[in-house]
Amino acid sequence: MSREGSALVTGASRGIGAAIARALAAEGWPVGVNYRSDQDGAKRVAREIERAGGSAEPVPGDVSDAGAADSIVGALEERFGTVLVLVNNAGVRADGLSPQIGDEDWERVLDTNLSGAFRLTRRALRGMMRARFGRVVNVASIVGQRANPGQANYAASKAGLVGLTGTVAAEVARRGVTVNAVAPGLVETEMTNGVGQERFLDAVPARRAGTPEEVAACVRFLVSEEASYVTGTTLTVDGGLTA
Repeated sequence: MSREGSALVTGASRGIGAAIARALAAEGWPVGVNYRSDQDGAKRVAREIERAGGSAEPVPGDVSDAGAADSIVGALEERFGTVLVLVNNAGVRADGLSPQIGDEDWERVLDTNLSGAFRLTRRALRGMMRARFGRVVNVASIVGQRANPGQANYAASKAGLVGLTGTVAAEVARRGVTVNAVAPGLVETEMTNGVGQERFLDAVPARRAGTPEEVAACVRFLVSEEASYVTGTTLTVDGGLTA
């Protein structure tokens, strides 16, 4: 499904974000492949999409910057039209036990994972509400629901993202805009390196890590016409870890 407009995926130069960008392009959406520093990765994802017959544009911008939402969304609007699909995927980690997490690491994680998602959502909702159609999908984490020592800042940001999802969903539902979240568990990406995968795998009923494409498939559904009555919810993608 695609309409006259575009899709924006933040943090899309690799991993889950890249898989989501490819999945949305396969549905006919022109996709903005946002990146902070990995320009080569974003260009590679855009080329893959174009080789498959889709349309894509690398869009630079650090979502933790207060003014980035306007520049990121504005650049994509100029190229492809109104942003009707927003996937807030960009995220960072700065792990440490709570007594060891300094203000800088706390603020960097919250500014990127939570505040950045809020600002982009706020900006993109303008066009969605005018169009009376929109899809916002926030990439949260099971760490926001299940304790993982050493990630207090990351957990707080992802739990906040779930709370944001439900509230915004209730505010805009009558305008044809849905707001949902996906909460991946252990997924094989660079982001999960060093989080004790062996310990998690022992607890995962599926006895394996997930793939970025499996998360992207869930986002693909939430963006679809068939999911138009699904809003304010969080879809857990974790192989049964939180069951």
